[in-house]
Amino acid sequence: MTADQPAGLVTPGEHQTDEPHDANVGSRLNWLRAGVLGANDGIVSTAGVVVGFAGATNDRGAIILSGIAALSAGAMSMAAGEYVSVSTQRDSERALIHLEKRELHEDPDGELEELTQLYEAKGMSRAVAEQVAVELTEHDALKAHAEAELGIDPADLTSPWQAAGASMLAFVVGALLPLLTISFSPESMRVWVTVASVAAALVLTGWVSARLGRSPVPRAVARNVAGGLVAMGVTYLIGVVAGVSLG
Repeated sequence: MTADQPAGLVTPGEHQTDEPHDANVGSRLNWLRAGVLGANDGIVSTAGVVVGFAGATNDRGAIILSGIAALSAGAMSMAAGEYVSVSTQRDSERALIHLEKRELHEDPDGELEELTQLYEAKGMSRAVAEQVAVELTEHDALKAHAEAELGIDPADLTSPWQAAGASMLAFVVGALLPLLTISFSPESMRVWVTVASVAAALVLTGWVSARLGRSPVPRAVARNVAGGLVAMGVTYLIGVVAGVSLG
C-alpha cells in the first residue's frame, strides 16, 4: 500500500493475508463464537449462584455444593437445549434437501432454469449464469441447488451430538472458574476474589467475542463485564436477605 492509498484498499495483485477464504471458515467461527458464549454463560450463572450462597451463609461446604449443582444443571441444560435446537434445524434441512431432490427428479429442466436465474440475480450475464448452472448441475446437481437456493451443504449438516457436547464442555470450562475460586479463597476475601476473577474472565470472553464478530472491543467488554457484575450483585443481595430472613 502506498503512502497516499486509503487504508483498507489493496493494489491489484496485492493479497490480503488476514482475510479468510476457507469455505468452512464461517462454520468454524460460528462454533468458536458459540463456545465463547457457552463459557461466558457458565462463568456468569455459576458465579451468581455461589456468590448468592456466600451472601446467605459462611458454610464453605454449602457454597461448594451450590456451585457443583449450578455447574451440573447448567451444563446439562445447555447440552439438552443445543441438542434439541440443532436436531430441529437438521430435520428441517433434511426435509428441504429431500424436497429439492424430488424436484430435480421430476423437473430437471425447470430446476436448471431456476438455478440459472439465481446466478443471474447475483449479477452474472445470462450466458455465464447458464454455463455455470449447467456445469455445476453436471458435477453435483443436488449440492448446487441446495447451496444456491437454501444455503445448505448436504454433506456438511451440523451434528446435534457434537453441538451438545461442545456446549456442555464450554459451559463447564467457564463454570469451573468461579467454583474453584470461591472454594479455595480465604473466607474473608472469597466473594471479592471471585468477583475480581470473574470480571477478568469476562474481559477476556468479551474481547474474544468482539474480535470474532469484528465489533468494537471496548463496548463489548464493558457490556460483558457490567452484565456479570450486575448478576453477581443482585444474587449476592438476594442471598444476604434470604440468609437473614431464614437464619
